[in-house]
This record gives sequence, structure tokens and C-alpha cells, in this order.
Amino acid sequence: MNLLVTGGAGYIGSHVLQHLRRGGHDVTVYDNLSTGHAWAVGDAELVVGDLADTGRLRETLERGFDGVLHFAAHIIVPESVTDPLKYYGNNTRNTFNLLEACAATGVRYFVFSSTAAVYGIPDTVSVAEDAPLQPINPYGASKMMSERMLMDLGAASDLRYASLRYFNVAGADPEGRLGQATPDATHLIKVACQAATGQRDGITVFGTDYATRDGTCERDYIHVEDLAAAHVRALEHLDGGGNSQVLNCGYGHAYSVLEVLNAVKRASGVDFHVTLGPRREGDPPALMADARRIRQTLAWEPRYADLDLIVRHALAWEQKTALQTA
Repeated sequence: MNLLVTGGAGYIGSHVLQHLRRGGHDVTVYDNLSTGHAWAVGDAELVVGDLADTGRLRETLERGFDGVLHFAAHIIVPESVTDPLKYYGNNTRNTFNLLEACAATGVRYFVFSSTAAVYGIPDTVSVAEDAPLQPINPYGASKMMSERMLMDLGAASDLRYASLRYFNVAGADPEGRLGQATPDATHLIKVACQAATGQRDGITVFGTDYATRDGTCERDYIHVEDLAAAHVRALEHLDGGGNSQVLNCGYGHAYSVLEVLNAVKRASGVDFHVTLGPRREGDPPALMADARRIRQTLAWEPRYADLDLIVRHALAWEQKTALQTA
């Protein structure tokens, strides 16, 4: 297929791009490079543009694409709390711009990068796709609104879609070609690996008084390579005549912040400094995916569902990065 990947120069988008190229698809990347990197797209075509630039966006889509995979978004939860309009502008309004252009140019398939943050604080730790959507921060709300727009457009047109609700994405390409290179990233495993490689002085744990196993937040961590494979399977599902879907992307088991930090210390052999701090606004205590639907619908079988393996790949990327910047 001929595909457009928005945000394809970023962390997750670039990994998905690599999978799509290996699958023989023709891929064009549309990215404003605010957090992504041109080198991450390899030799794929890169259109440097913003989704707010509706003229450039429409001109690009008028080339004719079978499908769009949409990754371009702001993703930092605490920032969304302090600057909500930034998130509604980029994550919601710009998704509207993209969907409007897709509808006008006959795009058939749309794969959306959503988030478990749409659930807020669910009634159960293991959350299924039919759980109530009650986000507790503007980031989750901005994604929920985009999901609703996509669902309504799908109901009113021939567009078929997959909304993939990510849990906590981590890790890197096992061969070291790609990794989390976003400036000032806040992902726990990346930050911990940076502390282990001397790129940070240490790490702060935000909240130790949650009603969890050890008092720290618990999350379901998914390897970025397994997540990328899920996007390809979702696209194949739609192209094979499958119905539109909303799918959780996680493994169905959760680890606490302290368990993750211990895993990074084991892998690195470095006892980096850990500061225990107060809770951070907008963080739910625990989130874990009920991942049965994605396994059944897409016949998706993860290859990297192991915390220590995720940490090793993330650490190898940070070690490589540290050497390059030394």
C-alpha cells in the first residue's frame, strides 16, 4: 500500500516506519521535526510540515494514499495539566485537520496512536476496551476526543480505522538502529537508563504512598517493537476487510516504578541515585491492559514481553547515545 505516516520521525512512528518498509509498503513521512529526527526516517521520503498547515497537509494527501498512520502528538502528561490548550490544539484540533483532509482525498484506512490515558483511573487495575472513558488529564482527554471524531467519521463514511490504546511504551530496536531520542523525554525506563549511563544525575520517584504493592505507580510496559508489529497487523486487518477496532496495546501484567528501577540497576550494574518525591498531578495509581482483544482480533503475539529484555534494549540505546555525545 501507499501510506502516509504522521510523526514518523519520532520514537514510535520511526519504529513502525521500519516495519512497514520491511513489509514492502511505500511510505511517506509527514513530520514537523519538533521532537522527531530526520535521520530516523532513513531513506523514506520526508515531508517537513505541521498538521496545522492545512494547505501543505491537503497538498500532500492529494497525491493519493491508501492509509494513514497518525503518531504526531504531544505526550507529556504533567505538561498537559499546566498547558492544556497546547494539547487540545495539537492532539485534537490537528487530528481534526488530518481527518478532514483524509475524508476529502479518499483515504481508506486510518490507524490512530491513542493511549490508555483515556481510561483515567479505572475501577479495575486490568482495564478492557469497553471500560468507561474518564481521563483525568488533558493529554488523555485530547486523545479521547480524537478517538470520538474518528469513530463518528467511520460511521458516516467508508473510512475504516483502528485506534490503538498504548500502555507504557519502552525499549528500542534490538539492533540499535532506533530508540527513544526525543529531547527531554519523561518515559521512566529511558530516564532510568540515562541515569545509569551518566546522562542524568539520578531519577525522582513521584509518589510512594499509592495503594499498590510497594506504594509506587504500577504500569504495563510494552516493547516498542511489539507495538510496531501491532500497527502493521492492524493495517493488514483493515486491508483484509476487517471491521474498525479499538484495541489495547499492552501485555497484561504491570510493574511498579521501584521494580523498573531495580531492573535497570541489574542490567547496568550501576546503583544510580534515586530521590523519593511527592505525587505528580495527573498520574493514576495503576494501569494494566486487558490484552485479549488484540490477540484474538489481530492474531498478535508479542516477542519481547519481558521487562528485563525491554530494559536491556533501552539501556543499549542509551549507552550508544552516551558514547556519541561524549
